[in-house]
Amino acid sequence: MENGTGSCGEERPPEAQQTTVTEGAAKIAFPSPNEVFYNPVQEFNRDLTCAVITEFARIQLRAKGIQIKVPGEKDVQKVVVDLSEREEDKAELKEGASLASGDQPRTAAVGEICEEGLQVLEGLAASGLRSIRFALEVPGLRSVVANDASAQAVDLMRHNVQLNGVAHLVQPSQADARLLMYQHQRVLERFDVIDLDPYGSPAPFLDAAVQAVSEGGLLCITCTDMAVLAGNSGETCYSKYGAMALKSRACHEMALRIVLHSLDLRANCYQRFVVPLLSISADFYVRVFVRVFTGQAKVKASASKQALVFQCVGCGTFHLQRLGKSGASGGRVKFSAACGPPVAPECEHCGQRHQLGGPLWAEAIHDLDFVGRVLEAVSTNPGRFHTSERIRGVLSVITEVGPSCDREGAPPVPRHPSFIHSMPIPPPLQELPDVPLYYTLDQLSSTIHCSTPSLLQLRSALLHAGFRVSLSHACKNAMKTDAPSSAVWDIMRCWEKECPVKRERLSEASPAFRILSTEPGLQANFTIRDDANPSSRQRGLKRFQANPQANWGPRPRARPGGKASGQTVEERCRLLQNKRKEPAEDPAQRAARLKTFPCKKFKEGTCQRGDQCCYSHSPPTLEVAAEAASTGCPGTPCQNPPGPEAATGPGVD
Repeated sequence: MENGTGSCGEERPPEAQQTTVTEGAAKIAFPSPNEVFYNPVQEFNRDLTCAVITEFARIQLRAKGIQIKVPGEKDVQKVVVDLSEREEDKAELKEGASLASGDQPRTAAVGEICEEGLQVLEGLAASGLRSIRFALEVPGLRSVVANDASAQAVDLMRHNVQLNGVAHLVQPSQADARLLMYQHQRVLERFDVIDLDPYGSPAPFLDAAVQAVSEGGLLCITCTDMAVLAGNSGETCYSKYGAMALKSRACHEMALRIVLHSLDLRANCYQRFVVPLLSISADFYVRVFVRVFTGQAKVKASASKQALVFQCVGCGTFHLQRLGKSGASGGRVKFSAACGPPVAPECEHCGQRHQLGGPLWAEAIHDLDFVGRVLEAVSTNPGRFHTSERIRGVLSVITEVGPSCDREGAPPVPRHPSFIHSMPIPPPLQELPDVPLYYTLDQLSSTIHCSTPSLLQLRSALLHAGFRVSLSHACKNAMKTDAPSSAVWDIMRCWEKECPVKRERLSEASPAFRILSTEPGLQANFTIRDDANPSSRQRGLKRFQANPQANWGPRPRARPGGKASGQTVEERCRLLQNKRKEPAEDPAQRAARLKTFPCKKFKEGTCQRGDQCCYSHSPPTLEVAAEAASTGCPGTPCQNPPGPEAATGPGVD
């Protein structure tokens, strides 16, 4: 969308045809006919990006002795009491050194140029809204380059920059985003933050992005091609991201991990690697925030961070197979290929075959310490963003401390024999960082055709069995757990005994019949535990956004010159709805059409429906036979007169 093409002679539409929109601290004007320049759905994306870059700037500038000032944040005064003489001496020496240098505590405020601050690039800027918001809401910036390949977009961008008075920070640029990033590969010319939010896939820009970001810099990538990443076109996903996507209930988290794998794979080509800070699946897109570092030794470990996925086509059980492994030998880390596969040719639970997907990122997709910083900053300053409530809810699911495996003061629960820990289990986090992918309640229940247990019942059963369990921000009914698949299905077998399924209706070859024909290896306890209900759910935080309006989703692709299509979004959706389905046939027309075909059973003398039969019980008339003969219908006796035994025509075998 933002990286569309436009002729260099395009002129900015006159003021009378523009609409002004205010979002955050920015106010932008965009052509009224061209709706693609502003999408209110992405406000959450832009708010979250401002919050993440603010905390990133806080960390980066703190190392340089610079403190950032965020509007709405209260200044925290640190009061030190009961200092020892040694600590007092250190404080005096530090204060003396500061005074001797003649430097006051340096600060960076929004809207001001920080000479040691961050250099930001928005590669596909369109109207420049995101870049203008960075300049007005994020402190500690040296410059913001707002780039777009469209001349009309750049002209509009310059107008919006002047409108908001940020010309000293925001530099509009017209260039191909890839070429611009390739021109900044040298170490001293790299950007500290690169933000890419294209229409569809960012795959064409990733190779240039991992080279143009500075050491430890931040990459912010958005992918809106969810149909590809969610498994509808596995071959297309492989061509863009180097991984096969599978149709799965955990497709949204799998999409995040495929994007992270693609980023790390491209960075490895240049002896660089990525460290995820935050990975979000929201609405119709996925958004990842990663830092990029350089290190040959770390790059060697990248193979052990990727994994293939074996997913059963019958019951949906999945297993991960790492591509590599590492081990210490003689004080050195040795890398080798992993051994596998982890599954038999047929699923151990339902006997069906497996699909192979991936590779995908198998390590943690969040830096919980960094996410906690962002959450704390948003919670203490809720008026900063319009979507602060939703940001708090999503980040709380990721970071808040969840239930322990065993109740405090209660005797230890015997663990499932197939899952033995070699060390004490730490209290789990709300979204388990070391457990890729998840199951869903409806998936487990529909597989065995039973009623669906409540979220608290299933979480309690897993906790009683001694396993860790958590939610996922990517799906409302998700259940992330470190329990093996055998334990999960044992719990579902126990649930089916409480809500029996009519076994006589199940096919012997169905996954449900084969799973339920095995007795459970553990006795599940569905008594609801107090710690099974996550605190974010108890507090009623907005964790999963409901669609607030009709036609909620991405805008159409930009048209050259910003020309309108002449139809509103509602009109286009109404015209294109069910366009691939045949229109429903009128019942009277269908009955008349079927009456033109003779009844095969009547010809054999076995039709017992009489006049109620939908097919004809009378031989073809002379006109019908003559018409059939003139068309040269094969098998039609043209020389013989029509009769009961010579009835041929359409529909007659």
